Amino acid sequence: MSTDERPGQIMSDDEAWRFLEHTSFGRLALSVGNQPDIFPINYLAHDGKLLMRTNPGTKLAELTINDSVAFEIDGLAEDEAWSVVLKGTARVLESQTEIDAVSELPLTPWLQTLKYTFVEIVPNSVRGFRFQLGTEPERY
Repeated sequence: MSTDERPGQIMSDDEAWRFLEHTSFGRLALSVGNQPDIFPINYLAHDGKLLMRTNPGTKLAELTINDSVAFEIDGLAEDEAWSVVLKGTARVLESQTEIDAVSELPLTPWLQTLKYTFVEIVPNSVRGFRFQLGTEPERY
């Protein structure tokens, strides 16, 4: 049931993961020194984890300072919208064995850049909601 306090219907964990597995673009939220930051990224959900590629820069520096992250994906259909938020711990993959294994997966940059740094996000929680779209009800 939808209310102003809890809009939408809660997804099961399995359903939320299916959305993560069938989507490849989202937003990574980081916080360093009480300053939030959000980055659009493409990713791959694989074996219960999220994987992404990046280069040295603000995003990589921030997630190595504070490895607690949030990640969100959203979608919109004709009469329904949905949102999935994952909270977890990020780490840069450093062993050559891990890097070689992830390099075989279909995780390629969308931009014409070489990205050699792989990051893995291990979830602590996943929460998803579905929303029926429509007009605002009349007031009584």
